[in-house]
Amino acid sequence: MRNIADTLARMARAGAPTPRDTAPSRLTPLTQFGTNPGALLGFSYVPADLPSNAPLVVVLHGCTQTAAGYDHGSGWSKLADGAGFALVFPEQTRANNPNLCFNWFASEDTAQAGGEAESIAQMTETMIARHNLDRSRIYVTGLSAGGAMTMAMLATRPDLFAGGAVIGGLAYGTATGVSQALDRMRGHGDTSDTALVDMVRSGARGHDGRWPTLAIWHGGADATVSVANADTIARQWRGVHGVDAKTVRTERVGTAVHRIWSDAEGRDVVEDWTVPGMGHGTPIDPLRGERLGAAGPFMLDVGISSTAVIAKSWGLVSAAKAETAITFAPVERVAKIAIPVSAKPASKPRAEAPAGIQATIENALRAAGLMR
Repeated sequence: MRNIADTLARMARAGAPTPRDTAPSRLTPLTQFGTNPGALLGFSYVPADLPSNAPLVVVLHGCTQTAAGYDHGSGWSKLADGAGFALVFPEQTRANNPNLCFNWFASEDTAQAGGEAESIAQMTETMIARHNLDRSRIYVTGLSAGGAMTMAMLATRPDLFAGGAVIGGLAYGTATGVSQALDRMRGHGDTSDTALVDMVRSGARGHDGRWPTLAIWHGGADATVSVANADTIARQWRGVHGVDAKTVRTERVGTAVHRIWSDAEGRDVVEDWTVPGMGHGTPIDPLRGERLGAAGPFMLDVGISSTAVIAKSWGLVSAAKAETAITFAPVERVAKIAIPVSAKPASKPRAEAPAGIQATIENALRAAGLMR
């Protein structure tokens, strides 16, 4: 399975620039956090004078990235300084994956017991115990492969996390090998709503408590992980919460289209943020307000800080603080907005793909030795 993961990583990242971490790391190595069956590294950030019962955010980087590099780009530790929450950053190793991708489609790495998901859970539990953190306010977020692993953490450890945010990721359990994974990344291959929910319930092993909330972020022009995956994730998580798709509220915030679904208690349980024209990466706004993050590979300056908005949705920062990190336009609430997401992704490749996507696919296949 490791060979499959390596092949997928080469295919997904073919031709992608490798970020260089130019800024000093603000993170501290996390040691002695358990048996670490997934052989991951761990790093933490704890603001000075952090009070007892503070929240914790688990942050999962994308392919070719490191924990320190993702923190520098996204600005999570800078936001934590003022807001008063702790952070833990699991980090992939080249021994597990030469392109530093979390192995999101390998069943041994995305189950409750064993593999990378258990290592991440052990880091989380260690941080809670060492810093007397609030067990009811534990959250997880990640980009790309880290986003797909975020879904694995929410699905297999719903009792541990109050909420999650997936950026450019994929639904849990929808790929179990290289062929399926590449198809899902392209937006091909349909999965019924019932099957999507069954995948989560199987991973959760009989969980009968409250499910975590979920925010989904995706670029409308993402040619690496098709935006169709955002809709699949939303269908999966609406089903877990038993929320009717027709109960959606839609608004524009700056350039983004924001859809929200609430449960019977009126709690916002699933959110979907689509940023038109944005490619594959984390939305940031390094020049405004809190000045969170730094532009770079897979860190996309689109005038909205997903870090600040996600933190606001979890109650970690005030609405006023979050809004300073958005190129803010009056919120426009509308009955219906056309969003470039298909409710049912195509079950097979289209005869003609857009030129940019076709080039990406061909380069990936050549890198994997599957095409000349």
